[in-house]
Amino acid sequence: MDIKLDRYCFGADIGGTTIKLGLFTPGGDIVKKWEIPTRKEDNGSHILEDIAAAIKSEMEVRGLSKDNIIGVGAGAPGPVDKDGVVYKAVNLGWGILNMQQELNRLTGLMVRAGNDANIAALGEMWKGGGEGFKDLVVVTLGTGVGGGVIIDGKVVSGCLGGGGEIGHIHIEDNETEICGCGNKGCLEQYTSATGIVRLAKRRLEKDDMESRLRGGEVTAKTVFDAVKAGDALAIEVAEQFGEYLAKGLATVACVTNPEVFVIGGGVSKAGEVLLDYVKKYYKQYVFHASADAKFKLAKLGNDAGIYGAAKLVLE
Repeated sequence: MDIKLDRYCFGADIGGTTIKLGLFTPGGDIVKKWEIPTRKEDNGSHILEDIAAAIKSEMEVRGLSKDNIIGVGAGAPGPVDKDGVVYKAVNLGWGILNMQQELNRLTGLMVRAGNDANIAALGEMWKGGGEGFKDLVVVTLGTGVGGGVIIDGKVVSGCLGGGGEIGHIHIEDNETEICGCGNKGCLEQYTSATGIVRLAKRRLEKDDMESRLRGGEVTAKTVFDAVKAGDALAIEVAEQFGEYLAKGLATVACVTNPEVFVIGGGVSKAGEVLLDYVKKYYKQYVFHASADAKFKLAKLGNDAGIYGAAKLVLE
């Protein structure tokens, strides 16, 4: 069935396993979303070709010409500068690649590219937990900790696309384990899903305090489930988590002075209880000008990237 709209745009979110694609109206209504496999063989040389083929196929099915397309937005897991150049996307096998220029060549359409966490932040601002705000920080708590900073409605990506890497704020001097980035004591080591597990296991090893976390699998979910059940040891872990994340966000607030922090990623599925522990300590550490920043949960889940990518071409 043909779309009854003259113009629309595509959003593409490139992940290590799949590429999420979306077709949007300029007003942000999603017309269709689908996925294709991420073919990482041959140093990821087929990835952009596959995206272009998927877009062209969708256009053909719907009887649409290039005149109907506002553009294509795309996000990749690596630093991306203002010209759409990716500076190493290790998970995709890419070195330095001008993703924007290459996808433009393959599709013949206007293309805008960005870092995946940054465009996810843009998506949450547009149609998610940050809707209605123009100055916000989006934090994704998953296997790692990602972030996106938006000031006056615009993503702050930095000179090489490294802006918003809040997971690698140094937060702990006494850490002995090495973060995936090569440093020690990064925020990610305590507030990601794996970081929460690290905190919980260290606490369990400290003494014999009774806890429902003993004898079973320890995950971020089981920790916060235990918190909700009133488990004293799990609550200690949540306090640690909240204090670390609050210190990191208070640091970010001194630079960005946001209206709102939007917390997403798998860990955020714990719900409002997670925000309670962060807000408690945030008030202690933040500079007064940012003390009234709001905290909200992200709403778009795995679709944040395609929403943000589409929004990128509407700027």
